[in-house]
Amino acid sequence: QLQLVESGGGLVQPGGSLRLSCAVSGFTLDYYAIAWFRQAPGPGREWVSCVSSDGSTKDEDSVKGRFSISRDTAKNTVHLQMNSLEPDDSDVYYCGAAPGPGICSEYGSEYNYWGQGTQVTVSS
Repeated sequence: QLQLVESGGGLVQPGGSLRLSCAVSGFTLDYYAIAWFRQAPGPGREWVSCVSSDGSTKDEDSVKGRFSISRDTAKNTVHLQMNSLEPDDSDVYYCGAAPGPGICSEYGSEYNYWGQGTQVTVSS
């Protein structure tokens, strides 16, 4: 059974840092792309960053230079290091998994499996 579990969210002051983790089971990262999305109350999830099955990465423009995605294939875990956090970064963050090769997608519809989400709150 494929499963994704996010962790690492919390309350942080503006300018602070958090490291989110997405632990996956039931499949290996060598065959799946993993993406981070975020969602405030309301429709639609916003793509943040992704890592393809070959290890290549992409970041949404607003987080470039602040967020960094990485993966540990030995531990089947993907991390999202978030630095210089801003109040607008406050959201529930989800990781999703999409099978297959190729460049990871920015579209949530491409991801078949999702975790339960972890809350990030940036506030003074």
